[in-house]
Amino acid sequence: MKLLLLALRTVRREWHLPELRTLAASLVLAVVALGVVATLSTRIERGMLASAAELIGGDIGIESPQNLPDTFANEAHQRGLNTTVTTSFPSVAFANQKTQLLDVQASDQHYPLRGTLELGDATGRSHNGQAPAAGSVYLDHRALVALNLKVGQQLQLGGRQLTITAELLRQPDGGELFALAPRALMSLTDAEQAGLLGVGSRARHRLLLAGDPTAVQSWRDWVQSTKLPQGAELVTTEQTQERMRTAFDRAGAFLRLTALLSALLAGVAIALAAQRYARRKTAEVALLRALGTSRKRVLGLLVYTLAALAIPAAAIGLALALGLSQLAWLFASQLFGSVPTVLPLGPSFAAAAMGIAVLIGFALPPLARLAEVPPVAVFRQSMERRVRRFDALYLIPLVVALALIWTQSGSVQLAGILAASLFGVAVVAALLAALLLFIARRVAPGAHPALRLGLAALARRRTLSLIQATALSLGLCALLLLAIVAPSLLQGWRQELPTDTPNWFALNLQDDQRAGFEHALAGIGGEKLNMAPLAVGKLTAINGKPIDSIKFADERSKDSADRQLRLSWASELPPANQIVAGQWPDAHPAQAMVSIDTMWRDMFSLTVGDTLSFNVGEGNLDAKIGSIRKVDWSSFRVNFFLLLDPDHASSLPHTWLASFYLPRTQANQLAQLSRDYSNLSLIDVDSLLDRVREIVDRVGNAVRWILGFSLLAGALVLSAALAASAAERRHEAALLRTLGARRNQLRAAAACEFALLGLVAGLTAALGAAGAGLWMGHAVFHIDGFVPPLWPLALGALSAAIVVMLLGLAGTRKVTQTSPMRLLREG
Repeated sequence: MKLLLLALRTVRREWHLPELRTLAASLVLAVVALGVVATLSTRIERGMLASAAELIGGDIGIESPQNLPDTFANEAHQRGLNTTVTTSFPSVAFANQKTQLLDVQASDQHYPLRGTLELGDATGRSHNGQAPAAGSVYLDHRALVALNLKVGQQLQLGGRQLTITAELLRQPDGGELFALAPRALMSLTDAEQAGLLGVGSRARHRLLLAGDPTAVQSWRDWVQSTKLPQGAELVTTEQTQERMRTAFDRAGAFLRLTALLSALLAGVAIALAAQRYARRKTAEVALLRALGTSRKRVLGLLVYTLAALAIPAAAIGLALALGLSQLAWLFASQLFGSVPTVLPLGPSFAAAAMGIAVLIGFALPPLARLAEVPPVAVFRQSMERRVRRFDALYLIPLVVALALIWTQSGSVQLAGILAASLFGVAVVAALLAALLLFIARRVAPGAHPALRLGLAALARRRTLSLIQATALSLGLCALLLLAIVAPSLLQGWRQELPTDTPNWFALNLQDDQRAGFEHALAGIGGEKLNMAPLAVGKLTAINGKPIDSIKFADERSKDSADRQLRLSWASELPPANQIVAGQWPDAHPAQAMVSIDTMWRDMFSLTVGDTLSFNVGEGNLDAKIGSIRKVDWSSFRVNFFLLLDPDHASSLPHTWLASFYLPRTQANQLAQLSRDYSNLSLIDVDSLLDRVREIVDRVGNAVRWILGFSLLAGALVLSAALAASAAERRHEAALLRTLGARRNQLRAAAACEFALLGLVAGLTAALGAAGAGLWMGHAVFHIDGFVPPLWPLALGALSAAIVVMLLGLAGTRKVTQTSPMRLLREG
């Protein structure tokens, strides 16, 4: 108890010291940065799952090609879950002597359980509604235009006259990439009475559930322990919208990266301030040891002093983190405005605990070493510390930094890249600084007087110069990563989805329609047309063994083998594909070759050289696996699990899949194109593209916001690094002025000293940021062709050298304006 009171008095007495204030400010900043970003990441994760729930219309479900037994719904009701039943199927609508193939969805009155059903009335005003009543139907805009209908008129669907009571603007499950278009929503009762769901129909039945997460998980566990009907599969939020999930994963990685760098900057500032504070306390500790205080008691006093500083600072950081997290929560809610959630307190409290761990990890080693100061150090400063070749205490900051990177990165790959990059920066900075000191000893005697004094100052404080150069390099590298590389990564992400990214797909295009379709599309302003052949087949054997006789460990493998396959072929490796095994086939291979995706490799345990047998149309094809591809399914490109060689596949019965860009203002022109080519299915993906672009913009705003914390942390690092040698510099300046040195000479010497330090730190930081950015851009964020902006990084390095020099001069201003006698007395 006495030690605690003494520690509190010590903190109060020494609060005016800049080292203690830097320690406290760094801890507050680390807690705020980690807490705010952890809250944002939690909000984004919850929003991602909720957004996926909106896309499927519920929290979880089952889809089957046949009616599901009542057992599944009854089990859900017993757990207090709400349920709804939907069925989707293609059907032809008739109106005004026109026909149009529609993608119809029939639902009961409870649809949707999650998300909103946005409808438009006859006046054009939008509102949220429920599923249509019996005798009514909702049509989307393209269906209305194609059939020349308006809200309030009638059409014939499934032999029944239905009234169009609203325009279908937006619905859950409306974002499936290969959903047939246009879309219609009708009553499940009407569909059943019209016989649209009878034997032989191409309907897919879906049971959706929503409710308490615990009950949903309980029902999910029950389903997974129960044998599903033939062809049925579980529909979960994790499996929906791979493109959206990839976008959210990238967003989370960006936010975690910015928070992590801010916390590491704060850790570097803490380490520097603690080092300086330990040197200042050396004489006091030596006096305590001379008066008989034991090492254990000295160490206890130092630990209590650190705790007395850490707990209030962490509390202040926690309060600020909670307040700013609320703002961050509201900010993120703009992206998920329809999802009711409560601000989680856990991330902020976890950030406070992590901030204290950072403080202890980076500040404890130099303070703990004080307990070993011998009593004789009161009389001889050379005895202040015993020299050690290796001190295990200084492994603590390294372990804490690695733990911080590991826990906060959320990715083993990102953690490894960041740790390796920062370690490389520290090593290179230390080597360059050592080289500078080596050159200084040989160049200084014949150099300009100001440069000679600056080089001599660096050489005299060899250890401090190495520490300053390394700390400045780490801090500047983190700042360059945040200020230059991260925005460049975001810009590279934006460029993956330029404004003219193909936003329409056309299915079922025939060979004799290609030229006419291309001409008609150009007439309405279509651009970037790309066509790929598409054959429908079935996997019949693997290495000559019939697929029905193979026992698969994973049920998904059997389901995938039973489904129809989409096959395509190309003479060159398509974009967003990367060969990971084997090689792309020649123009005229001796036998049929197929390239498979890594998912197929893992699902069926395939290797290069295996043979797959397919049934396509009325013929069979045996193809040897020539290569395995890693496909970027997050790209908005047409990708296939299986790609055949054109020499053997071009004679297979096939249609064409076309992708193209059409300005929004020209979208209505597709109605005539759809009537002229009534066999086509046109698919609009503009809404998905807009969603991803919105995520990129939101992440960009969040990164810029968090950059403010990082700049503050960087300022603390610079001030702590430059103040590390303030006491020594003060004594040297006093002596030099006593010996007749002028103020201008001292300023010029300080400018040379800090400019050299800044150049070493800036150059190392720029190289480290460029290397880390290039590594992360390709390995973590998978941005093709990303190159860090070299000129901005070079300019940043030069600016860093200038800023370090100016800050160093500002720190020596008091020294040059104070009398030498006073400086020596202040000691």
